[in-house]
Amino acid sequence: MKKLSGYTLILSLILAIIVTSCSANYHVRKAIKKGYRCDEVADTITINSIDSIPYVLRDSIMWEKVLVQKDTIIRYKRSFVPKTRFETRIEYKLKRDTLRLIEKVEVIKYKKERNSNKKPNLWLFVIGFGAGFITKWLLKFSKYTL
Repeated sequence: MKKLSGYTLILSLILAIIVTSCSANYHVRKAIKKGYRCDEVADTITINSIDSIPYVLRDSIMWEKVLVQKDTIIRYKRSFVPKTRFETRIEYKLKRDTLRLIEKVEVIKYKKERNSNKKPNLWLFVIGFGAGFITKWLLKFSKYTL
């Protein structure tokens, strides 16, 4: 019985791992279960061109314009790969942060507008003036002076 050397043993282990590993079909089936789609799409491209054809009429050469139309069908595969949880989480965070920034900007605009459009409150002035006169009149009849 012959002993296997270290080099042949390593090669045989690598070969066994490669032979028993999962195939591409396994990975495709797993991706389809998670939402992967590969659709075949066809588009038609229309090319219009104007050609001129010469012909002889009596003594002169005349040109006739001819509209030539060619259709080409192009087929290609469009694949849809669903987003991972990490990608959707980042997308929602970006939307949330954008909404917060818009809210902050609106609050700042409101505060600036509120401060710039300050008009003196005339009723408060009239009530304060009247309260001052009433207080002065009442203090005139009081026993104690200030």
